[in-house]
Amino acid sequence: MYAELLELILGFVKAFAVGGLICAIAQVVINFTDLTAGKILVMFLVVGVVLQGLGLYQPLVDFAGAGATVPISGFGYLLANGAMKGAEQGWFGAITGSFSAAAAGISAAIIFSLIMAFLFKAKTKRN
Repeated sequence: MYAELLELILGFVKAFAVGGLICAIAQVVINFTDLTAGKILVMFLVVGVVLQGLGLYQPLVDFAGAGATVPISGFGYLLANGAMKGAEQGWFGAITGSFSAAAAGISAAIIFSLIMAFLFKAKTKRN
C-alpha cells in the first residue's frame, strides 16, 4: 500500500521536475534572446524530433512520463516516433506514420477549438 503510494508520488515528482526543466529552458530562451514565440515553439518541436531520431527522447519519456510528453518537444517526439514506426512499412508509412500517431491529439484540438469558438465571441486586442 505505502510502496504504491510512494511510487505514485515519485512519478509525479519526476514528471514535474522534467516538465519544469523543459519549461525553464524555454523561459531562459525567451528572456535572453530576441526570438519570437513562434520560432521558439518550432525550435522545441524540432529538438523533440531530433532527440527522438537519435534515440535520446524515449528514455526521458520512460523516466518522466507526462513530464516529457506534454511540452511541445513531446509533440515532436510523437511525430518522430510515428514516422519511425511507419518507416518499417516503407516510404509511404514513414510519411503517414506521423499523422496517424498524432491524429487523436490534433482531432481533439480542432474539436475543442470549434466548441470554444461557438461558446465565446472573439474580441480584438486593444493596446
